[in-house]
Amino acid sequence: QVRLVESGGRLVQAGGSLRLSCVASGQDISTLAMGWFRQAPGKEREFVASISWKGGTVYYADSVKGRFTISRDNDKNTAYLQMNILKTEDTAVYYCAGEDGSSWSPTLPGEYDYWGQGTQVTVSS
Repeated sequence: QVRLVESGGRLVQAGGSLRLSCVASGQDISTLAMGWFRQAPGKEREFVASISWKGGTVYYADSVKGRFTISRDNDKNTAYLQMNILKTEDTAVYYCAGEDGSSWSPTLPGEYDYWGQGTQVTVSS
């Protein structure tokens, strides 16, 4: 059974930075394409960023492009989301997700097989 555990969320001022981590257990993370999604109150879960199995291909939502960076360290079984120049509209619960299979739909939450419990990011003005 794959388990994903996020950490790193907290309250931060606008313009600040945070790094979220997602540690996988139960399966080698190198077999999973990884994604980060977020959900703000009253809104649907939305795609933030995703990264291929070895990290050679990444995707970003337009709203975070140039500010967020997704990465992974397969030796540590961990994926990361570095968030810079945070804005109040980035406030949400952030979830990491893993897609297990030979095909990959980078931006579609329904295509991911495993999800973490989420970590709250709050950006104050």
